[in-house]
Formats: sequence, structure tokens, C-alpha cells
Amino acid sequence: MGTQNFLWNVAKKYFTFGIIGLTISDRYASILPVRGSSMSPTFNPHGGSLTDDYVLVEKLCLEKYKFSLGDVVVFRSPSDYKEKHIKRITALPGDWIRTPHSNDILTIPEGHCWVVGDNSASSLDSRSFGPIPLGLVQGRATHIVWPPQRMGKLDRKIELEGLGF
Repeated sequence: MGTQNFLWNVAKKYFTFGIIGLTISDRYASILPVRGSSMSPTFNPHGGSLTDDYVLVEKLCLEKYKFSLGDVVVFRSPSDYKEKHIKRITALPGDWIRTPHSNDILTIPEGHCWVVGDNSASSLDSRSFGPIPLGLVQGRATHIVWPPQRMGKLDRKIELEGLGF
């Protein structure tokens, strides 16, 4: 009887911690790996999967879609919901943007944003699939938390070339 009681108490504690951890990860913040070179040099400046950066993604910004130009966001791919991408916001609803290849001027529709990778040569971003719905955004990356020598807050930087008027 004592063993059963002990096992029941241990199971309750692990279940409780699991529910709390899941709630925090789903509602407030989580840590995600950044793979690939599309955001280099901001993330993974040296390349290689052994040196992937891990970022803290806060999700409180999703309550009212509070985003600013230069924010780095994690979002679901518009073409494959199972994929997550991490890119920098370069235009918000109502902003004008000049598309790079055709030089057309595009107004970002309400409820959408324009995202671009810092390494444009190897980035699948809004230049490929257009403005993304804000509903696909999963959170905003705020800090690099791994590797230890790169720990720190992310800067909001934005290239003005070709953005708006």
C-alpha cells in the first residue's frame, strides 16, 4: 500500500509540473532552435548544426498583435503549416513596400506583415510567398539563450533599402 501511495504522489507531481510547463510554453514563452542560415549573421553566424542558436520566444505580443518594425518573429509557413520560420518584420499593415524583382509597389493589407531574412541570398520569406497573416505568427524572439558566448538581447534593426516611402 505504501508503494502505491508513493507512486501516486510522484505521478501527481510530474503531471502537475507537466501541465504548468505546457501552459507556460503555450501562453507565455518558449525556447526554440534556429536552424539554417537565412537569418545569419543575427543567428548561426558560423553555420553548422552543432552551433545552432536557441532563442527565447515571448508570446504576450500575440494578445493584441503588438509588433514593431525590426521585430524577429516565429511564424507558421503559409504553404506548410507544419513548418516554422523565423524572420524579421520589415513592414506592417498599411505600409508600402517595393518588391525586389518587379519593382511593383505593394500595400501590406490589414492583418498581415512583410517578413524578410537577414541573409537574403538564402531566405524563403515574403519575397517568395507575399505578406503573411498575423494569425500565423507564433511569437517574438527576444533573446539568444544558447550558446553561452552569444547570450543576449536581440536588436531591432531594419534595412531601409526598398521598404517604403
